[in-house]
Amino acid sequence: MLAVVNARIHTVSDGVIDEGVLFIDDGRIAAVGSDLDVPEHADVIDARGRIVTPGIIEAHAHVGINELGLGSEGSDGNERSDPITPQVDALDAINPRDTGFDDFRRAGITSTLIPPGSGNLIGGVAAVVKCRGNIVDEMAIRHPAGVKAALGQNPKGAYGGQGKAPATRMANAAMIRQALDKARQYLRKLERSEDEGKDIPDFDAESDALIPVLRGEIPLRVHCHRADDIVTAVRLCREYDIQYTLEHVTEGDHVADFLRENDALCAVGPTLKYGTKVENRERSFHTPVQLARKGVRFCFITDHPVVAGQYLPLTAGIAVSWGMDYHTALRSITLSAAEHIGIDDRTGSIEAGKDADIVIWSGDPLDYAGLADYTIIDGHIVHQREG
Repeated sequence: MLAVVNARIHTVSDGVIDEGVLFIDDGRIAAVGSDLDVPEHADVIDARGRIVTPGIIEAHAHVGINELGLGSEGSDGNERSDPITPQVDALDAINPRDTGFDDFRRAGITSTLIPPGSGNLIGGVAAVVKCRGNIVDEMAIRHPAGVKAALGQNPKGAYGGQGKAPATRMANAAMIRQALDKARQYLRKLERSEDEGKDIPDFDAESDALIPVLRGEIPLRVHCHRADDIVTAVRLCREYDIQYTLEHVTEGDHVADFLRENDALCAVGPTLKYGTKVENRERSFHTPVQLARKGVRFCFITDHPVVAGQYLPLTAGIAVSWGMDYHTALRSITLSAAEHIGIDDRTGSIEAGKDADIVIWSGDPLDYAGLADYTIIDGHIVHQREG
């Protein structure tokens, strides 16, 4: 058993415990409170003067599939041979030895969702992994965790310049509809073959990969920056009555009431980076602050390596300086992020029974000077700061 004592514990789900005690046993949080007797056999970390939080969660990063410092050799996030590739799978491209994972652990990031990139209209299957281990199959804790889709400049720029569709936003939406219609027809044929004994249709890998989306088992995770693309994403998903999340949401402040009314889950970012194209030129902290004030469900993301993932806590800290409530900002990179990627039953808050993914900080985790002294994943110390 590992015991963390004398800590200021931000549980996220149930307030702050001063002079708190946290027990970790068999990879889980065994108990948390203020008046707990420490067993004699426990290994003890005295966290006096330090802050303990849940592990930080990066809800949208390309770590392991867009590897640091490798150029084209380590770039496996976009299968640009066709705009519709739902059958490709991020899990098949993730390299656990990408040095980005080292940076994540040093920054207190314990879990991340890794989707394919946004060069395609439908880019493939996403996976949620813990940032610990060398075998990606063992790191994965939710897979499949959604299918990536994209609207706006990225897909139309990738293919329109080659004289191929999509070259417009109209074709973006039309071709996604076409793929979903094709998959729905394929699913109906499969269901009829089971119910009525009809012949099984020929296997269709693209359509088969979209069946979990159509059945509501996993969400379509839609890249969208501009307000009109955000609205199109919601319209498309409502047409097919499918679960969805919205990724990036740069101009979400322009349609905040619409997002709240549709109970949309929004991953906002990368907010630290300057606008690199017309559709994200309004990138600023005004968007997440307004979403928070309007009651829109959101989390922060870095889109690593677009912005280095280790700056995720700093992103939340800057939002506080822009007027965001501190608890909301901390929640946005812990429990809200866990909800966004569907792992809040396991992590995102400090509660008995959840995975022992915690961070012991030298100071305020949302301050640039706050450093992760210990990063703990599934009860294992995966980073310990020197000194």
